[in-house]
Amino acid sequence: METTVNNKTLEKLKYELVRDGIVSYEILEKAEELAGVQNINVGQALINSGILDEETLLKFLETKLHIPYVNLEDYSPDPKCFSYITFTDARRYRIIPLFKIEDVLTVAMADPLDLFAIDKIIETAECSIEPVIASEPSIIKKIEEYYNVADTVDDITTEDNAEEFDWTEELHKDDSGEEHIQRVIRAILKQAILNDIHELNFEQVEDGLKVVFKQHGETYDKGVIPSILNSAFVSKLKVLSNLDPSVCEIPQLGKLCFKVDNTILIASVSSFPTIMGERISLKIYKPPKKLDKIISDEKQRNLLLRAAEKPGIILVCGSPLSGKTHIIYSLLMETDNIHKNVMTIESIAKYELKYVHQCELNENIGFNIDKALRFIEFQNPDLIYIEGIKTREAFEFLSELYYNDKTIITEFMANNMTDLRQKLAYDDFQSFKSLVSCLVFIHSRESIEVFDKETLQKYLA
Repeated sequence: METTVNNKTLEKLKYELVRDGIVSYEILEKAEELAGVQNINVGQALINSGILDEETLLKFLETKLHIPYVNLEDYSPDPKCFSYITFTDARRYRIIPLFKIEDVLTVAMADPLDLFAIDKIIETAECSIEPVIASEPSIIKKIEEYYNVADTVDDITTEDNAEEFDWTEELHKDDSGEEHIQRVIRAILKQAILNDIHELNFEQVEDGLKVVFKQHGETYDKGVIPSILNSAFVSKLKVLSNLDPSVCEIPQLGKLCFKVDNTILIASVSSFPTIMGERISLKIYKPPKKLDKIISDEKQRNLLLRAAEKPGIILVCGSPLSGKTHIIYSLLMETDNIHKNVMTIESIAKYELKYVHQCELNENIGFNIDKALRFIEFQNPDLIYIEGIKTREAFEFLSELYYNDKTIITEFMANNMTDLRQKLAYDDFQSFKSLVSCLVFIHSRESIEVFDKETLQKYLA
């Protein structure tokens, strides 16, 4: 079951459960212990144990907080209000707008004491917020149900013939305004999905914004957005990606959520200033699959899973956009994370992984990879995924984690095994490569090899 109410609310009120005679102190202690082991909040631990039902807990919170409880199963939010909260924020904070009266927006929250979330919504919605309590599963259900209509990207279907579909047909329609821009963005994303494209770029040229698809190292021009629409297009794409449209002088990194055939996809969105104007790059990530759907060979699959259960370094290699992150996410999903402290350091968290503490870097406030590496050891992770290690200092830090009996997963770019051997032959990598306990090399979607330490060391010698 999904988490019902966030820790901020329950941590403040958990002892009120004992004072009101709803649970005993001994049961609460056991629930807290279970919550700690399973990395869930105490409310879910009580529900999972059958001690409390969801409605009882929510009614209790309603009484204590003097905040109304709303059963969203019998409620229809006003679609006009969805413009106040982005799809990304709705999912991140488990919050959904219900209705607006004058300058007050009523929102359903699983955690009404999450003041950070409330402040963020007040800032973006530019109005007052009135929270009500609702169960988290019901909020998520409503988000999935309504944001495919209210979200500006809309739900993309892949029923069209890829060869016949052309996003520029939407561009050339006699239309104007923000809704037209939204439909153009949707059409470009749809063509990318139909053409199995995972990276697309928007590049400033003299007559507008060139749309470029990238696949297998080759780039393909897919048309130009006229200069007259440049500003509106970039601004809307940034807003959808939770970026600041008023900033263009410095790089920004955001995340775009959209639906394809009722499946949520995530795209990292990077804006970068050039002398011609901003260049924007999107990388689309599909939801992780079961590991047996990616690595069909059971022997190699078990070799990888065993490597994740003991201290060592797992190195996932392949060419750009070969699926390195996809395999790592699938591996993280299938490790025994309930009884471990599993953490990640990523530029963008592509998908939320259950029982995994995912950390996003934020260069805007100085939280970069070096700072994350310096401080993460204080969290005492058992297994850690670190994205994009590229510096000698970072490799040295991975070695330190190894000697502290940690399991580390990271990725390394190499176009083929010969390329990998040549890169790891440099002096900077000599110490590091001797610590690699397992290597996964992605030759293609149909060809993935897994090497154990002994085989790998012989191969790289």
